[in-house]
Amino acid sequence: MVELKWYVVRVVSGQEKKAKAYLEKEISIHQYEKEIAEVITPSEKVFQLRKAKDGKTKKIAVEKNFYPGYMFVSANLNNGEITHLIKSVPGVIGFLNVEGSGANEVPRPMRESEVKRMLGKMEDNEVREVNHDTVFSIGETVKVMDGPLNGFSGIVQEVFDEKKKINVMVKIFGRNAPIELNYVQVEREQ
Repeated sequence: MVELKWYVVRVVSGQEKKAKAYLEKEISIHQYEKEIAEVITPSEKVFQLRKAKDGKTKKIAVEKNFYPGYMFVSANLNNGEITHLIKSVPGVIGFLNVEGSGANEVPRPMRESEVKRMLGKMEDNEVREVNHDTVFSIGETVKVMDGPLNGFSGIVQEVFDEKKKINVMVKIFGRNAPIELNYVQVEREQ
């Protein structure tokens, strides 16, 4: 029975998927399925609002990496060829945690608690709204970009930063009505 351990591999940011696909192809070609059991780049799907050419706002799904610039490999590195194969993948910088230097460099595996945290985060991977960096303040005028009140303007009454929501007072049919909106549903009015 081969003992597999998890290792963190540094990858050029933005090339995680390419490096993973290349490594999986090499594993298949060289039949190293027993030595390298799994290669993952933890990610989640988030929705962003984007303006289309016709001026309407549309929700699009975007894949976002949990750990940009890193790839995780479950492998048995007792065979030096496996270490060399992983390091030779285009876009791979090297292993994150190593002992020694130069030719004597030996990758160290992740601790069990780190592996559980990483795999647990992947299991909790649910679709969620993207967090906007925009901060709203009370009294600010915003325009509703999504939902049944699309196109209406209102004044921010309350801000819930932890929930990424705001309460906005919107004038509907000549009356003020308070509505709660997500950050992604509004934008500052110029």
